[in-house]
Amino acid sequence: MSGGRSAGPDPARWLHPAEPDPGAEALLYLLPYSGGGVSVYGRWPALVPPSVACRRIQLPGRQERHREEPFTEIGPLVDALCAVVETELDGRPYALFGHSMGALLAYRTAVALERARAPLPAVLGVSGWAPEGFSMPTRDLVEGPDQVIVDLLRELGTVPEDALGLPELSSMVVPAMRADLSVCASYEDDRAEVSSPLVAYGGRDDPYLAPGAMRCWEARAPAFLGVREFPGGHFFIHDQGPGMAMDLVQLLHRHRSP
Repeated sequence: MSGGRSAGPDPARWLHPAEPDPGAEALLYLLPYSGGGVSVYGRWPALVPPSVACRRIQLPGRQERHREEPFTEIGPLVDALCAVVETELDGRPYALFGHSMGALLAYRTAVALERARAPLPAVLGVSGWAPEGFSMPTRDLVEGPDQVIVDLLRELGTVPEDALGLPELSSMVVPAMRADLSVCASYEDDRAEVSSPLVAYGGRDDPYLAPGAMRCWEARAPAFLGVREFPGGHFFIHDQGPGMAMDLVQLLHRHRSP
């Protein structure tokens, strides 16, 4: 299979926890960066108030889903994400948020939901990625040897060095990373706009973003909420999670439908 599935996705496999808190007033969907899983947002449920249910999204091909074939193209993956989100929409306001590749997926999922005339997110949060001025992976990188992917993971620092040095662990990490890089490389920008209020987050020293690149979001969202800059590089999200979660929750409550 190349990047898609014939059957509809099972939300219980995609979402942590499997069921949203019925008492929560709003939902916050969290999408990981390339190669990452739900552990990227392991602290976030404790950072938000009980009024907001964190819906951490686990993509196929990693952690407990490592035996499942990962997506390699953005179109089928976005279709699956839309299906997962739509199964839970029950009138409560919701937000989509993602970092790096997760920001790309959150953006394209919001675009797809709007084109399908589905209920839109009250807030769209994008972090560490922009449709202009970001160093996207190339096909040469995607199709290169495993060692190239290992070197990239070592450079990014998102996988412990001990794991990269163990063949049985790296054999689980590398395929997911390669697939995610392929998803990103398959993206072709059409300059689509989103109607949802959009907030952008960036690290001041992110080496993968051109200076001021996050400002390009203003042209994609008529309801642009601005750029929040934080200290740190590309993975500033690990240190700045509390401030980002608080800001997202405040925006979600402010912009939710009456």
